[in-house]
Amino acid sequence: MRSWLRVALALALGIALGFLAGKSSVSGNQGKTALSQPAVTAASPPAPATALPRDPARVVYRVPVDDSPVRGPADALVTVVEFSDFQCPFCKRVTGTLRELDSAYGPKLRWVFKHNPLPIHDRAMAAASAAEQARSQGGDSKFWAMHDQLFDLAPTLGPESLEEAARKIGLDVPAFRSGLAVDAHEVRIRRDQALGNSLGARGTPTFFINGRMLVGAQQVAAFRAVIDEELVSAQARVAAGASPGALYAQLIEHGATAPVVEAAPPPPAPSNHVPVRSDDPVRGPRNAKVTLVLFSDFQCPFCGRLEPTLARLGELYGKDLRIVWKHHPLPSHASALPAALAAEAAREQGKFWQMHDGLFARQDQLGPLRFEALARELRLDPARFSRSLESRSGLGRIEEDSRLASSVGATGTPTAFVNCRRIVGAQPVEQFQALVDQERTHADAFLRAGAKLDPGFYEQLCEQNLAKPDVAAAAPVQVTVRPDDPVKGSLRAPVTIVAFSDFQCPFCARAEPTVAQVLETFGDKVRLVWKHQPLSIHPNAFPAALAAEAARQQGKFWQMHDRLFQNQAALGPEGYERWAAELGLDLPRFRRAMAEPATRVRVVEDAQLGGLLGANGTPTYFIDGEKLVGAVPFEQFRATIERHLARTARR
Repeated sequence: MRSWLRVALALALGIALGFLAGKSSVSGNQGKTALSQPAVTAASPPAPATALPRDPARVVYRVPVDDSPVRGPADALVTVVEFSDFQCPFCKRVTGTLRELDSAYGPKLRWVFKHNPLPIHDRAMAAASAAEQARSQGGDSKFWAMHDQLFDLAPTLGPESLEEAARKIGLDVPAFRSGLAVDAHEVRIRRDQALGNSLGARGTPTFFINGRMLVGAQQVAAFRAVIDEELVSAQARVAAGASPGALYAQLIEHGATAPVVEAAPPPPAPSNHVPVRSDDPVRGPRNAKVTLVLFSDFQCPFCGRLEPTLARLGELYGKDLRIVWKHHPLPSHASALPAALAAEAAREQGKFWQMHDGLFARQDQLGPLRFEALARELRLDPARFSRSLESRSGLGRIEEDSRLASSVGATGTPTAFVNCRRIVGAQPVEQFQALVDQERTHADAFLRAGAKLDPGFYEQLCEQNLAKPDVAAAAPVQVTVRPDDPVKGSLRAPVTIVAFSDFQCPFCARAEPTVAQVLETFGDKVRLVWKHQPLSIHPNAFPAALAAEAARQQGKFWQMHDRLFQNQAALGPEGYERWAAELGLDLPRFRRAMAEPATRVRVVEDAQLGGLLGANGTPTYFIDGEKLVGAVPFEQFRATIERHLARTARR
């Protein structure tokens, strides 16, 4: 177990830090944000849907083959493009159906594979990389050989299993291992994922049969119905003179590039109702007056910062407060899910909180060795602990907590609910105290009215709070600013604007002149703080953020910031080096900084903070905590800033 998990962590860390996956992201000036749905979605959301009065099942989408792995003849009459995930159980289930179809239709079908490793599957990205590494050594034939091996192995897709699969299909294993270690194929995999999401292929498997979408592990009959229709249509086109080899390109040439759906009512807003299980980990008495339910992640730095605050609250309120733990390991944290599984393995032996404390005490060392060391320190049954980790026995419970987090709008961590009243982020103890004090007063009044501190007390208090939306609303937003965050304007300015932005986002570029006008107009009354929010649908956004950070380390952040936006269509490694040279940066130092894990971690931290605060699209601005979304006009900035200046003047 030890070697398997150690290699898994090494692989997953590079992947998770390289790109943001766990949150849904929307780029644009739409004036609203999107909640992530980790149970069903990929790393990024679909493009805005086009509502048209036609049957979505007959819509043809433009799904290019490009350089994807192909099986079958180029002049096949029907092309089936599959967006799939090697860890997805439904994708594995449908492989038998696909083999049956291949046997039945033979050369009439061409199969194309595109990757969509979902963030809820912690081994899917590594498996996708393994398939691409096989392809790099032996072309499409080796890709499909690895494809079959991976689905045969799933869900056992750890590094040892991947290497065994590589040996079975005759790959150069050291070269295979090296390719995985440097994430050589991640950009290509993310490109597939972005295409699928832009077309609405959010779940796996999703198929496009001559461009027509078919979702899920359908029965053979469902595939046959579409394939047979397309065969008749294709044969008619060929009879009329169309070239079979050019047929697919002609069919999809004018296809849809965004989801085509029938107009539907918007989904319901998330509820703040947070149920508590009888066996949830609890600190404090179960019949306390106030219940604080926490959605947290063992690798999240903000969660780590909140732990002393929670300990202080426990000291201040004693028997009046219970703290309930709920898991919410974010996909962007490679070690979060393994740590949650370790905590669950300890909970099975009555030592959840001891393991919890140990994990947060060495948050930068999460991994198999740390888990095993803690298990020994806590005198856990080592064989039982290992079996629990290997079988992932706590996974169902963890996923249930994460689904609950999505349903109540806890899109980031930490998110707490005090008697069902939301408070987001690692807020100072005083802010938690204010909310707990209000709820303790509420509970006292409820008790005087005849209520009892029984198991239903918490639910009754929640019911009262939820009946008053203004009471149940989130606490005011406070944005954490580092001392060395990039800043424009006076450090003593009465109003602070924090911008979450993305160097590849066209709306962010469009907003730049407006932001410059704001700074010029208000002078030393405002300061602008930059935070990175590279969206996963923009493949160049994360590397560009790294380039800006590498320039910041040499005192040239804003100069690189300007170059990146001025050359938004040309973002790439050559550009970063050229602009760094033009700015007079030390190039070896610049390259080292771009490659350093600490630089990546800083960008990821910004993005996680943005997601936590609801900055799910770019640009998003917080003006003294008040959110503005999109490339809004100058007048909207001015009105908001003047309102905050007036408020400051009255203090």
